[in-house]
Amino acid sequence: MAGDIRVLVRRGADMVEWFDDVARLRAEVFRAFPYLYEGDAEYEKHYFATYARSAGSVLVLVLAGDEVVGASTGLPLGEAEPAFQAPFLDRGIPVEEVFYCGESVLLPAFRGQGLGHRFFDEREAHARSLGGIRWTSFASVNRASDDPRRPADYRGNDVFWTRRGYTRQPDMQVSLPWKQLGEAHESEQTLTMWLRPLEAGQ
Repeated sequence: MAGDIRVLVRRGADMVEWFDDVARLRAEVFRAFPYLYEGDAEYEKHYFATYARSAGSVLVLVLAGDEVVGASTGLPLGEAEPAFQAPFLDRGIPVEEVFYCGESVLLPAFRGQGLGHRFFDEREAHARSLGGIRWTSFASVNRASDDPRRPADYRGNDVFWTRRGYTRQPDMQVSLPWKQLGEAHESEQTLTMWLRPLEAGQ
């Protein structure tokens, strides 16, 4: 299977042609725990418009044949939604010094092949190429360890992220509304930021 996989990197407006494929993928993957997101592809395309407008954004694609089976995004924090900027401003970290690594999605059949590392490698390399970036960061949704919706075989990514050099920041949180599976309306969900110094050349 690995021999059929290709990784493509697109920046800024060059990612527009992939919006439909990535939107469908995100809507599918995010239905699973821990996000439990009952979204739709049209909303996802609207979300991606922010990335297309950013000259400093990046999209990392994983293709199996012609099918998009994985995708990961990032952009300078100063061009991200204000909700993601607020925890950094509160701590006194200039947003222009931070590159925000958006969500990564990958179909289950393609996990465990090193693609999670490739997503981070590509985004961190892109962040270095922009100049002036001192930190990379991302947000993960908060879920209780005893959440009844948690599958018995679920494995979180905390160990993986820690090995990548990221540290969870309990005092840096974001609240976002989305509709969870089985809910009639949106509800506020809390996410916590993870932060890593972007050492040059590492």
